[in-house]
Amino acid sequence: MMSDANDTLNRTTLTKATMHILDAWGVTGEEMRLILDLPEGTRSRQFQKYRSHEPFPDNPSIERRADYLLRIAGALRTTYPANPQAGYRWLRQRHRRLGESPIYAMVTQGEPGLIAVLAELDATFCWDLSGSNGGGGKTANG
Repeated sequence: MMSDANDTLNRTTLTKATMHILDAWGVTGEEMRLILDLPEGTRSRQFQKYRSHEPFPDNPSIERRADYLLRIAGALRTTYPANPQAGYRWLRQRHRRLGESPIYAMVTQGEPGLIAVLAELDATFCWDLSGSNGGGGKTANG
């Protein structure tokens, strides 16, 4: 039973951190829903619950997407340590390799878009995806 309580606490912490990141990026509720693959019809009051006390639904896809978002935020902090606004701008500007802004890629492409954005920011993640680490690209989830 302690394991269930720890799992809920971990999921709640992941949810709050993810919501904080998406809010800082100026993402709308519908964009959040699409990026995270939350159920259609998720309302703004549900996002308020996620911000304060309720974890995202227990779903491996949502958890993976939240993890990608945390890793993207961390990579932006590493890339632009002196100027967080530069990271925000990077997310909003058209990127030549993505063919669109990173935010738009995450919204319209879902998990593949998250992976593409993280690969642009994190060379080790990109290296792992390429299979160059000898693992056949299987370390994309962590």
